[in-house]
Amino acid sequence: MTVPSTMAAVQLVGHGGLDQLVYRTDVPTPEPRAGEVLIKVGACALNNTEINTRTGWYDRVVQESVSEQLGQAGRDDDAGATWNNTAMSFPRVQGASVAGTIVAVGEGVDHDVIGSRVVVDPSVRDPELPRHAQIAEYLGGDRDGGFAEYVRVPAVNAHPVSTALTDAELATFPCSYDTAEEMLARTRLGKGETVVVTGAAGGVGTATIQLAQARGARVIAIASASKEARLRELGVDGFVSRSEPDLAAAVAAVIGERGADVVIDVVGGDMFESLLLMLRRGGRYASAGAIGGPISRIDLRELIYKDLELHGITNPTPETFARLIGLVNEGKVKPLLEATYRLSNLRDAQASMLKRTHIGKIVVVPDALSGEVQFG
Repeated sequence: MTVPSTMAAVQLVGHGGLDQLVYRTDVPTPEPRAGEVLIKVGACALNNTEINTRTGWYDRVVQESVSEQLGQAGRDDDAGATWNNTAMSFPRVQGASVAGTIVAVGEGVDHDVIGSRVVVDPSVRDPELPRHAQIAEYLGGDRDGGFAEYVRVPAVNAHPVSTALTDAELATFPCSYDTAEEMLARTRLGKGETVVVTGAAGGVGTATIQLAQARGARVIAIASASKEARLRELGVDGFVSRSEPDLAAAVAAVIGERGADVVIDVVGGDMFESLLLMLRRGGRYASAGAIGGPISRIDLRELIYKDLELHGITNPTPETFARLIGLVNEGKVKPLLEATYRLSNLRDAQASMLKRTHIGKIVVVPDALSGEVQFG
C-alpha cells in the first residue's frame, strides 16, 4: 500500500477554546520507527481527556469542572498541563481511541502484520516502572494520536481484531472500556455484588454497566433524569437522578443504607462525599475522572471506620486491555456509538460532546472515508 508523504489531521496549536483545533491537509505523515507500526486511521473516538488537555484543566491551579462554556471558549489564565502535570508540546495531534489498519512497519516488526485491522491501546508503557505507574506516554497527549489519517504506535499497542464491527464502532472501546474494566478489576467486583456507577450515560459509564453485568453484579446508575429510559434499556437494576438533593438517601431507598459493595465514579466534585456514604463496611471505591470538579470533601471517619478502599485509576494495565480485546472478538461487549462526524468537523463534534446529552461515544472519521460512513 502506498503511503502519502502528507496527510489530513487536526492539530491542537495551543491551550484554549475550540479555535485552537486547526484542520490541515499538509501535515507530514509519520514514519514508523523501530518496533512501531503505521496505522491508517479508520476512526477515532472523542474522550474527556482531549478537552481536559486543550483547556488546561489538568493544571493543579484549576479547581472547577469543564463546563460547556469553558470547553468551547477555553480559560482566560495560563493554565496548561498534560494528565501527568507536565508542559504540553504544540502542535499536537490529539485522539486516544483509534481503530484502523496497519499499512507499514518499522525495523524489527514482522511484515505479516501489514493489512491487519487493529484497535490501539493508547497507553505507551515503560515496563521498568512500578506496575501502576508504567504509563510513559499517552496517545494524543504526550505523542501524536488519531485525529488524523495516519498514526504511528508501538507494535505491542496495536491489537488485531476479528469482528464484523466497523472501525467507528471499534473506536468506541479504547480509553472507556479498558478504563472501566480496570476499575472493576481493581475493586474486585464479584457476582451478586451491588455497584453504583456515576456518570452512567457517558463512555466509561456505559462501558462499566456492560462489564459489571457480565460479572453478574447488580448495577445502580446515576445520571441526569433525561437519560433514565435509555439506561433502563441497557438493563440497569436501578436508577437515581444526579439532581436528587440528598443523593445518598435516594440511593439508599433503592439498595438500602450503605448497600453498595463498589462505587465506580467519574464525576467527583460535590458528589464524592455522598458516594462514600453509600458504601458498606469494607466497600471499594474507584475513580477515573472528575467531570463534576477535581476538588472534593471527605469525612475521614467514613474512610477509617468503614475500612474502605479508594483507588485512583489513570490507565489500565496491558493485561486489562488484552482482556477487553478478547471480549470484543468474542462479541461479549457491544459498542454504543452515538454519532459520527468528519474529522474536519472535530470542533463541532467536541461542541456536541460538551452538551453532555449523548449516551455512549462520539466518533470522527477521516474525510477521505466519508463515503463509507453513516453520519449521525
